[in-house]
Amino acid sequence: MITLTTAEMNTWIAALLWPLTRILGLVASAPLFGNTSVPVRVKVALGVMLAAIVAPTIPAAPAADPISWAGLLILVQELLIGLAMGFAMRIVFAAIEMAGEVSSMTMGLGFATFFDPLSQGRSSAVSQFLALTATMAFLAVNAHLVLLEALVESFYTLPISATPISAGAPYEMARWGAKIFSAGLQLSLPIVAALLITNIALGILTRAAPQLNLFGIGFPITLGVGLLVISLMMPYLAGPIQNLFNQGIEASRLIPRTASERTPPTAAPRP
Repeated sequence: MITLTTAEMNTWIAALLWPLTRILGLVASAPLFGNTSVPVRVKVALGVMLAAIVAPTIPAAPAADPISWAGLLILVQELLIGLAMGFAMRIVFAAIEMAGEVSSMTMGLGFATFFDPLSQGRSSAVSQFLALTATMAFLAVNAHLVLLEALVESFYTLPISATPISAGAPYEMARWGAKIFSAGLQLSLPIVAALLITNIALGILTRAAPQLNLFGIGFPITLGVGLLVISLMMPYLAGPIQNLFNQGIEASRLIPRTASERTPPTAAPRP
């Protein structure tokens, strides 16, 4: 007759529950996986399948009762690690969406907004277009598989432990969040520069011929120039977007490494 003790049952449950929590955290926050159009059952099934594959191969989990305070703290810590890894990749898409927002406002399409199911808010038409383009590129370069590979590697760089994570992980997330503004401005810079030249030309034209109706001809010209620049820059967006994906993957891998360090990060020197 096979007999199982409570300690053995708790060990088996914890060996699957804690990796599942980190995986579900990434699935909930990462782009494409965390999209609201994906049913919750599909997300949970994907997480359980990955946990069943990964759990037997990762280092042994600490011997702690999952229902105890120590087990709950480990559960929360694993959830935060998964959310942070997925959020690091989500920042890349936020930068691309910001580039679309800046471009649409410069073109005069700020009023053309749509409901974005990913952010649960409203975004402009250009932002939606660039986000869909980035999603197709995300699938084309298999970045979703590389992100899952980085998640599996995190169980070795930062094994499941009852020891609290280092304070360097939040610092790294805050530093990486600045990428939204820098990358978004860089991606939208061609459109902004072209429209700035267009507005200067319209201003000179209005001074030369005051009888022209600037409001009547300005909007169609700026809109046409903006769409023309977008069509011209689309073939050249593959390189910058893929570079952003690589940086997002590296940031996802860096978060567990930073969290495994037990010394706080040194402050950056002031210029």
